[in-house]
Amino acid sequence: MFALGCVDAVLFGSSLTAYGVLFLPVCALTAAWIRRGDLVTAPVVVPIAFTVGLAVVADGGGGPAGRLMGLVTALATQAGWLYGGTLVAGAIAAVRGLRPAGRGAAYRHPPPV
Repeated sequence: MFALGCVDAVLFGSSLTAYGVLFLPVCALTAAWIRRGDLVTAPVVVPIAFTVGLAVVADGGGGPAGRLMGLVTALATQAGWLYGGTLVAGAIAAVRGLRPAGRGAAYRHPPPV
């Protein structure tokens, strides 16, 4: 997300909408590529990634205090993208967690005799 934030800043001039649109596929890919044992972390990691990338895109005034205020304001105004992406990651992770592991589980745990 940091790299996408930099790309957004260069191509679109720090467009928060473009950043939010780019965030949704990243959430889906994160939940799809994460290991099955770590599925619980997918909905936790994506908001952190959103914030890291948003630090590049958010408008900030002079100095660290202005930059922090711009980040907090952007988080407040772009909460819809954040919630949507977290929902996408959580839904994909939940579906992957509920899906049976396949034939491998049957071979590891034979039926009781």
